[in-house]
Amino acid sequence: MGVAAISFGIVFLAELVDTSGLVTLVLGTRFSPRWVLLGVCAGMAVHVGVAIAAGSLVALLPKRPLEGVLSVTFLIGAVLLLRGDDDDEPDIEDTPATRWSVVATSFGITVLSEFADPTQLIIATLTARYAEPVAIGIGSLLALWVVSALAVFAGNRVQRVVPVRWVTRATAAVLVVLALLSAIDAIRG
Repeated sequence: MGVAAISFGIVFLAELVDTSGLVTLVLGTRFSPRWVLLGVCAGMAVHVGVAIAAGSLVALLPKRPLEGVLSVTFLIGAVLLLRGDDDDEPDIEDTPATRWSVVATSFGITVLSEFADPTQLIIATLTARYAEPVAIGIGSLLALWVVSALAVFAGNRVQRVVPVRWVTRATAAVLVVLALLSAIDAIRG
């Protein structure tokens, strides 16, 4: 339960500042929100599945090298969040005709925009660090779904209440702390 809560908190914060939320927001303003949310949530499930699989493979490394890799990976996640690179987001130009084409478009855009995204890196790293893929998967997926629902239904109102730069900095700080804890574990052996 604790690992699921940790995963939820970190992934929630990281996804709040991610530009894929903006893509979801745009989709929600152009199409029926419920069909957008259905497609986005399905895409997020694939995203978490890939991250959990990658993290489980990384977890097979011996303990000391694993902690070193995790430390570096957490730091990379923090840098990616602070850098705010959004060049990999797909453009939304075609208008789907049916509700299922809205779901398929939302799914496809989500899967493509989340591939190798900082949240995917974070989920994989958490999986390797805590070796509880089910708890991390549940916590992460719920966080991604909540942020997606916020993006679709609440939109830019959330950004008026919580400045994006502060959420980004808080998430990066948590990742740096996790990097330090992993580095300490790597040094101790």
